[in-house]
Amino acid sequence: MAKQKVFYQDLNRISFQEAWDYQGKIQKSMIQHKLSKRGLSGNALLAYKQNHHLLFCQHNPVYTLGKSGTPDNLLLDDDEMKKAGVEYFKINRGGDITFHGPGQITGYPIFDLDEFFTDVHRYVRTLEEIVIRTIAHYNIEGKRLEGYTGVWINEPHHIRPYRKICAFGVHLSRWVTMHGFALNVNTDLSYFENIIPCGIEDKDKSVTSIQKELGQKVDINEVKMILKTNFASLFDYEYVDNRHAEVT
Repeated sequence: MAKQKVFYQDLNRISFQEAWDYQGKIQKSMIQHKLSKRGLSGNALLAYKQNHHLLFCQHNPVYTLGKSGTPDNLLLDDDEMKKAGVEYFKINRGGDITFHGPGQITGYPIFDLDEFFTDVHRYVRTLEEIVIRTIAHYNIEGKRLEGYTGVWINEPHHIRPYRKICAFGVHLSRWVTMHGFALNVNTDLSYFENIIPCGIEDKDKSVTSIQKELGQKVDINEVKMILKTNFASLFDYEYVDNRHAEVT
């Protein structure tokens, strides 16, 4: 059986609104294409192919609040956010509040899970495994923490033994995904001091990055390529050249 095809695109530095609009446009197009499959039969049905997408980017500084979050977890008022140069959006993904900004890889898989597997729990666990394998390249041991989403660093003797290095939040419509993950690579972690990250107030938990764990910056483009390879391996798909795609 032929592997699924995925268009990969690095959007580089982009505003959250622009990326959100672009995701929505792709998701809507994929759903419409998917619905057209219902009227196919015979060779036409066999020839049907869905065009999945994987987007990577770095956002301008922004706080996003998921649909299950509470605004009280944002600790700045409008004037303070304006002064800090940070935007704020309430959005349709799961989860609570988080930060996106330069030095962080924000990844948006827009996949039709009907062509992979229809299991949200498995989907999120697969995203976590991709990140765990990626940071292992840098000799960082990522773990899952029971009762919490995300990828964590767990060192029992550290002052903050549980440190979150990657957050996740997804939204599905007709099994087509959007939103995804935020991996802190060389991220300015001071931005997280203005929120209660993911609504977690536990004293033994904090936020970290690859840079903080290693004590030095890493090549963010190298991290992207490792992530990209691990995506293709775990979802078992092939990439399609999408270098000329534009955000419209």
